[in-house]
Amino acid sequence: MSNENPAGKDPEIRPPAKDPWKGFRGVMAGTLVLEAIVVLLVLPVVAAVGGGLDAFSGTYIIVLAVLMFLGAGVQGRSWAIPFNLGLQVLTLLGFFVDPALGAVGVLFSVVWAYLLYLRKDIKEREARGLLPGQRD
Repeated sequence: MSNENPAGKDPEIRPPAKDPWKGFRGVMAGTLVLEAIVVLLVLPVVAAVGGGLDAFSGTYIIVLAVLMFLGAGVQGRSWAIPFNLGLQVLTLLGFFVDPALGAVGVLFSVVWAYLLYLRKDIKEREARGLLPGQRD
């Protein structure tokens, strides 16, 4: 049996015993579910405080929330992060529907920026072999 690493990587760095991305995917899915709930809570605000709900604004908000709920279930796919960021763009474009939806977009864009920072940190720590499942 050879100790040679077939991937050509440093033989000292081994893959983590547990998938570090499983928890991260769960955090992204949970964030999308929470954001979808908050987006739906914009409906009564638009109806009472904003210019009132019309067919476009109501449909935009509901479709956006449904896409977020559906997106929570596809976080294991390779295109999940671009999809999540696309949803953030759509939420930010909600300023054209109602300022309350745009404000939700700004708030959750900060959350997603932090999640991207965490993703970068996990990747770097995994590459250096510093994740708990990679150490002796």
